[in-house]
Amino acid sequence: MILVTGATSGLGRNAAHLLAQSGARVRATGRDVVQGAALKRAGIPFEPVDLACADDASLSRLLDGVHTVWHCAALSSPWGRARAFDAANVRATQRLAQAAALQGVRRFVHISTPSIYFDYSHRHQVPETHRAQHLVNHYAASKWRAEEVIRGLARRHAATTFVMLRPRGLFGPHDRVVLPRILQVMGARGGRLPLPRGGQARIDLTYVENVVHAMRCATTAAVPSGSVYNITNQEPSSLAEVLGHLLRDELGLPLRIQALPYGLMDAAARVQEACARVTRREPMLTRYGVGALQFDMTLCQQRALDELGYRPVHDMADGIRRTARWWREHGAHHGL
Repeated sequence: MILVTGATSGLGRNAAHLLAQSGARVRATGRDVVQGAALKRAGIPFEPVDLACADDASLSRLLDGVHTVWHCAALSSPWGRARAFDAANVRATQRLAQAAALQGVRRFVHISTPSIYFDYSHRHQVPETHRAQHLVNHYAASKWRAEEVIRGLARRHAATTFVMLRPRGLFGPHDRVVLPRILQVMGARGGRLPLPRGGQARIDLTYVENVVHAMRCATTAAVPSGSVYNITNQEPSSLAEVLGHLLRDELGLPLRIQALPYGLMDAAARVQEACARVTRREPMLTRYGVGALQFDMTLCQQRALDELGYRPVHDMADGIRRTARWWREHGAHHGL
């Protein structure tokens, strides 16, 4: 049986559905009981658990009969309090991974992030050995600490193979963050979307089902415990090109990209962040979010190719078509 954490949103939900559709035995967990009920209606066993504060008995029951863990759960946001990221991304990972090792789980696949590479400069073909000298936010710092937890457990527990994946720029079904926010901005501006460099930053993106495929590869590949791999669609492109295909060509929306100076958007983000420290509300713009739209970032894929045997099963064009189809069918349920 495969345990999928974070199964009530994004990557984890896609993983749970695709595993079930393939006939694999799967157990899903997450904190959103409403989305958990939807998983149950789809025939997927679901256990509501907050991994950060679950006791040993709860973790033992969650892992009973499990041979593989796909740990997708995380607090993923460019803004928030350090202790919240520490609880969700470090403490929860440590407790679950340690419990899995003690219970004899054979493979633990941990989803990390390429945010640890970001340093407000252009980066091309970034290898897994790179790390920014100064991690850009609490999210990136907490995910790096979670990786160090996994590496430590890999050294101490030889019976469990730990594998870490760093997928870049996920898009696809069950996205409740990125595309809704883009559509919100466009709706407020009559179809205009302000982007630094007019969206010409060259970036890697990854269709979510390709990440699920990468997790399958990481489950079976004979690799050293503690290994880490970049995962992308292996088709670097500009954000303007991708958004044009998805929003204008596939969804028929009146997209007009407005090029704004990076300095202006960065200044606006600094002001919004300062206000957010007082109001405790997440700002619409953050320095990291603006920087991620300004600077090129592509990742080296050689290690994933050679060691995992990972190659995308859906190219960018197919991923965009599938994403658009899902949004046409389900977007209304998100108020879009």
